Amino acid sequence: MKTLRQRNIRDYFMVGLLYVSAIAVLTPLLIIIGYVIVNGISTISIDFFTQELGSPARAMQGRPTGLVHSILGTLVVDSLALIIAAPLGLGAGVMLSEYPDHKLNPTLRVLNDTLNGMPAILKGLLAFALVVKPMGTFSGLAGGVALAFVMIPIIARSTESALMTIPWSIREAGLAIGLPRWRVVLSTVMPAARTGLVTGFLIAFARAAGEAAPLMFTSFGNNYLPNHWSGMIFGPVDTLPQRLYSLAISPYKEWHAMGWAAGVVLLVFVLGLFIAGRILTRQKYQA
Repeated sequence: MKTLRQRNIRDYFMVGLLYVSAIAVLTPLLIIIGYVIVNGISTISIDFFTQELGSPARAMQGRPTGLVHSILGTLVVDSLALIIAAPLGLGAGVMLSEYPDHKLNPTLRVLNDTLNGMPAILKGLLAFALVVKPMGTFSGLAGGVALAFVMIPIIARSTESALMTIPWSIREAGLAIGLPRWRVVLSTVMPAARTGLVTGFLIAFARAAGEAAPLMFTSFGNNYLPNHWSGMIFGPVDTLPQRLYSLAISPYKEWHAMGWAAGVVLLVFVLGLFIAGRILTRQKYQA
C-alpha cells in the first residue's frame, strides 16, 4: 500500500514537472508573439498590402505607405530558393536513404551537416561570391541561391527520415517484378512518403523565410516595386526579414511602426507554414 502511494506521488510529481516545463518553454514564445502583435497590428491596413514604402518623406507627410514590394519580394525569393533547393535536397536525401552503402555517402553526410551548421551570413557571402560578383549586381536570384543553401540540408535530412519510414518490403516487391532501383524509388517509395516530403519542404521554406542576414549581401533591398517582373529576379529586391531589420534601425518613428507591422506579417506567414507542416505530419502518423 505504501509502495503504491509512493508510485502515485512520483507519478503526479513527474506529470506536474512536465506541465511546468511546457509552460516555461511556451511562456517566452507567447510573450514575443503577443508583444509583436500588440505593437504592429495597429499599423496593418489595406495600404500596407497595396502601397510601396518609398522615401522617408512619404511617411512623414502622411501619404499612404506599405510593404507590398517586400511581401511580393519575399514570395519570389523564397520560391526561387525552393526551386533550387528542392531537387538538390531531395536527391541528397534519396542517396542517403536508398543507397546507404554508396561510397559517396560519408562525404555527402559530412557536407550536409556542415552546411546545416554554417551560420546563415556565411551562406550569404557564398552566394555573393557565386552570383552577385559574376552578375555585377544584387538580385532576387542571388537571394534565392543564398536561401537555397539554408533549405538544402533541411530538405535532405527530412527526405532521408521520410523515406526511412517506408518498409523495405515495398522496395523488394518492386524489385521482384523486375523494376530498376530508380523506378522503384520514384514510383513506389516516394509516393508512399509524399506527406513527409511535403512537410520537409514546408519546414525548410518557413526556416528560410525568416532569414535576413544572407539577403543583405545578395538581394540587397529596394523601397519600390520594379517596373517589370524580371526586375525581382535579376535586380535588387526587397524581402520582409531584411526590410524589418532596416526599419528597426531607422531613425524615423513612422518606419518603426511599419517594422512592427512587417514583424506581424512575417510571424503569421512563418507560423502558418509550421502549423501546416505539423498538420501534415500528424495526418501521416494517423494514417
